Amino acid sequence: MTDDSDAADAAAGAGTDPETLADRVADGDRRLYELGDHADAETAATARRLVVERDTGVDLDATGEYTFDAPQAAQSNIENLVGGTQLPVGVAGPVSVRGEATDGEFYLPIATTEGALVASVNRGCSAVSAAGGATVRVTERGMTRAPVFRVDGISEGAAVAEWVEANEDRLAEAAESTTSHGRLQSVTPYVVGDSVFLRFSYDTGDANGMNMATIATRAAAEVVEAETPASLVALSGNLCTDKKPAAINAVEGRGHTVTADVTIPRETVEERFDTTPEAIAEANTRKNLVGSAKAGSLGFNAQAANVVAGVFIATGQDEAHVVEGSNCITTAEARDGVSASDASGGSGKRSTAGELYASVTLASLQVGTVGGGTTLATQSEMLDVLGFAGGGDPVGSNADALAEVIAAGALAGELSLLSALASRHLSSAHEELGR
Repeated sequence: MTDDSDAADAAAGAGTDPETLADRVADGDRRLYELGDHADAETAATARRLVVERDTGVDLDATGEYTFDAPQAAQSNIENLVGGTQLPVGVAGPVSVRGEATDGEFYLPIATTEGALVASVNRGCSAVSAAGGATVRVTERGMTRAPVFRVDGISEGAAVAEWVEANEDRLAEAAESTTSHGRLQSVTPYVVGDSVFLRFSYDTGDANGMNMATIATRAAAEVVEAETPASLVALSGNLCTDKKPAAINAVEGRGHTVTADVTIPRETVEERFDTTPEAIAEANTRKNLVGSAKAGSLGFNAQAANVVAGVFIATGQDEAHVVEGSNCITTAEARDGVSASDASGGSGKRSTAGELYASVTLASLQVGTVGGGTTLATQSEMLDVLGFAGGGDPVGSNADALAEVIAAGALAGELSLLSALASRHLSSAHEELGR
């Protein structure tokens, strides 16, 4: 059976006219989320814009101009689609990266509205590349999901934890039955009174893997409920921890744990940054380490979130994961350099030339090159610019490579901002660029 409005839709050409659809919403015959059932995605989006324009008096012509595929976005990325929001995208670099998943020079795409950011990162990229490039390693990887279960008390909780530790293979079998790519790496129990948390960690290949981990964990949780007295309360118990600042992510990691470092000769520091290794090291210690500790910060860095957010938006990552991505420790040390004659076994004396050693460690960088927003038009283009679009060979190598390049970019951004602070050029740089 069809209602009167469905019959009217059919008489009006299946209700595919945006004005007619907007009228239906105004009359109460349709809801915004139902428009996709009565028209193609483009038409439904146009109708929703009309509804919003009528209700607010705001012209949404700019919002209606976009390049992504509306049917694809409406199916996979967004609900109640009305259009697109555009952000300027700049490129920093190229920056030289020496990683395990990738080795070469890369342009770093950064989507941002913050003037001077790309210029700052670009300056850091120049110095890193002049010094031979950033050495980068992914040291841990694993997307986590941590359900919470109810038990009678700590005795029962301890028994559940013991069962889980003895039956991880059964949980892996259940979890991995839901995915062709995910692999359960570990399950760590935590007993808190009459609550039991199980922190599942998965290798999710080239995908960010959060949804994959959630679906897999649901299957494993059913086995726990069937075989133990534990009763599932919530599939996510916040010990994951997803999209919130958390010390467990800083210690155990989530997504990719990746470290980048570089050693820059004194003359390069002075030429590119107009300061010294000693001044940068002191600024880092007093600002990023002491200042962050006094503030109780979970991130001991200057601006890692700027680079993470900019690259995330440009390449279609889950932008809320910037929370975890900003969980970064920056180190800087002024070192004595070794002259060429010393290195070849000459006098054995240390040179006084000096150099700057700097590193960043991002404990919980969550990235993927398949799924989610990575398939949208402009985001896919930026991944192509990097050379990491789609699945890698071997599986997981593209996501690893993206993590490595982001870490190198974060290192470049840290060096540039620290040097601007050490040389007292930060405000003048913003003034020069008109920000």
